[in-house]
Amino acid sequence: MVRSRVLALWCPDWPAIAAAASVDLIPTHPVAVLQSNRVIACSTAARADGVRRGLRKREAQARCPTLHVALADPDRDARLFEPTAAAIDAVAPGIEVLRPGLVVVAARGISRYFGSEYAAAERLVDEAAATGVECQIGIADELSTAVVAARHAAIVPRGGGAQFLAPLPIAELAAEPSLAAPERTELVDLLQRLGLRTIGDFAAISPVDVASRFGTDAVLAHRSARGEPERPPSARPLPPDLDVEMHCDPPIDRVDAAAFAGRALAERLHTKLAAASVACTRLLVQARTGNAEHLSRTWRCAEPLTPEGTADRVRWQLDGWLTGRSESRPTAGIVLLRLEPVEVVAAGALQLGLWGGVGEEDERARRALVRVQGLLGGDAVQVGVLSGGRGPAERITLVPLGDELAPETDPALPWPGQLPSPAPTAILDSRPEVMLENSEGNRVLITERGVFSSAPARLRWGTRIWQLQGWAGPWLVDERWWDSAGALSAARAQVMFETAAEIDQPKALLLMCRNQSWCVEGIYE
Repeated sequence: MVRSRVLALWCPDWPAIAAAASVDLIPTHPVAVLQSNRVIACSTAARADGVRRGLRKREAQARCPTLHVALADPDRDARLFEPTAAAIDAVAPGIEVLRPGLVVVAARGISRYFGSEYAAAERLVDEAAATGVECQIGIADELSTAVVAARHAAIVPRGGGAQFLAPLPIAELAAEPSLAAPERTELVDLLQRLGLRTIGDFAAISPVDVASRFGTDAVLAHRSARGEPERPPSARPLPPDLDVEMHCDPPIDRVDAAAFAGRALAERLHTKLAAASVACTRLLVQARTGNAEHLSRTWRCAEPLTPEGTADRVRWQLDGWLTGRSESRPTAGIVLLRLEPVEVVAAGALQLGLWGGVGEEDERARRALVRVQGLLGGDAVQVGVLSGGRGPAERITLVPLGDELAPETDPALPWPGQLPSPAPTAILDSRPEVMLENSEGNRVLITERGVFSSAPARLRWGTRIWQLQGWAGPWLVDERWWDSAGALSAARAQVMFETAAEIDQPKALLLMCRNQSWCVEGIYE
């Protein structure tokens, strides 16, 4: 039987392109996207100035002073990719989104329609270009080979997958995170230390030796290196009645409401999947609007979806539909949401957490918080996002759980007078008043020159007195002096105590002096 070939469409540096588009930067401006203070994606212009993945933010900015730095935001990437995905789907129906910036589709139908695989690839490139996006096409017998071929803009001859992959660096096996487990990078590093430099070197090892010495992901990587199907066609029929749907009354036309509905629907879907002892690896998200418009998109995943992963993909897709700039944007609110598992595997493929649930331990905690939201409302559970600001409270933006983690102010901007590290472990809203005293018991205040009136020696908090081991500061704060209502003229200081004499005595405190009175702003544990 002749296997159907796979066409992959890849938009290089998509996170960086989306970050630039969100702030209307010109395409030639250098852009880098950061996660955990390291570059995870950068534009061509940034690479020309020496910016590379893995660099720290400071080093990247040193190499390229004009670099625009943005935080990683999967919601933004998915929202801005939806117009391109819709344009591709209009020409090649049935596309599967591996991640924003990468889609795959069966090549057989579209190549027959346009006459050849080359003609089909050319047409899809033109469709993506019409939406203002540059892309590359790869066609091969297997999905992973097609994705690698897309990175090299190559059409691999039928049966030539292993030959095409053999001379490529072995790091290519971990280049696409949507097709590899998180530990794939560690596997590639180990293989390189063992002296395997190319994919062909790895493919030459016996499958028995790989299976006996490495884990499951190594076996899948080896099948990919040999040009074999990583995920063989499953004969497992889909259990009945796995689909879930929700009728939305009133119709949904806001992203936050859609995200809340998507989370609830994801919980229902995984309850059914758990009862059937299966896990979903391909998910079809469908919606119907009040004007009878039907929207659908298929998401394919390297690993079985967790409830959180399902909710994320539903939110990304609804965000793209409701706020996208494509012609498929609905003209009315969504009245029906439907999730349909297209491909399932045995539930044993999922990692069980310590609490007995699916996924990590914090996944079950997240599900509990989602239930609290369902009882008390979307704003009842909020998470903190690092923001820009000078004081510790200003650097936290609280957003409802599941919403886009967008800070109120950009933390990458310069903030003169910002509190130096480390940041307090806890921030007190009540800000209880305390008294800072010198060794003679006199009050210590801030003089007009911005220094302590005398050396601090102890702190009095109510009836408790704690001796100081050290202190830092003071740092003056003079904000919005032109605004009488929002002006802040104060000073901050850090104090550290001697060995704790009381159980509840903190190690250190962040103090603020305002109007000649000290208060506790934060606690260091």
